[in-house]
Amino acid sequence: MELVKEEEVSKFIGENKGARKFKQTIELAINFRGIDFTKQENKLNLPVKLPHGHGKSSKLAIFADERAILETANRLGLEVIDPATLDSYHNDQAKLAGLLQYELLAQQSLMPAIAKAVGQFLGPRGKMPKPLMSAANLETMAGSMGNSITLRSKGKFLPTVHCIIGIEDFTPEKIYANMKEVIDAVTKKLGPNHIKSAYIKLTMSKPLKVM
Repeated sequence: MELVKEEEVSKFIGENKGARKFKQTIELAINFRGIDFTKQENKLNLPVKLPHGHGKSSKLAIFADERAILETANRLGLEVIDPATLDSYHNDQAKLAGLLQYELLAQQSLMPAIAKAVGQFLGPRGKMPKPLMSAANLETMAGSMGNSITLRSKGKFLPTVHCIIGIEDFTPEKIYANMKEVIDAVTKKLGPNHIKSAYIKLTMSKPLKVM
């Protein structure tokens, strides 16, 4: 199955950008066939680093109590979650739901405590924190997460994944490169025969079939 030409994507975006009073996002939808996502071995939880980022501000939070990590996190403007408060999350649905609003990082030494306190909630939702070994690579990890998306399957009867691949201010070349990166990653993970079709659209536009 061939991917649409870059010129067609460029034309589509040009015809639809600027048509609203707000900045529209560019979204990609991939439809699958012949795969049962209710089976554990088929579940999709695939991180993809976009070559040009997604153009949206990511909310990052980190579980940490080491001084060096806290200082770096504060400098980067990350939300810091005090591990001493972990027990308070266990039966607090509002607090647990609040964690889903963030991309999560955690000091490596805290991962066992996090798994015990909130792992049953975050794990099935594909939201367990990414472990951080030291303050030295926090800035790199935070930057990488800010440019990444995660594709997650949602069950047998929803054989589709959606993701943001940019905003209408992006050049068509950047949109195309991001789109291709996602489709290539999914193809590598599941094989080309399981991809039925793919579409892109702006927030308020009709879709364009790209595959």
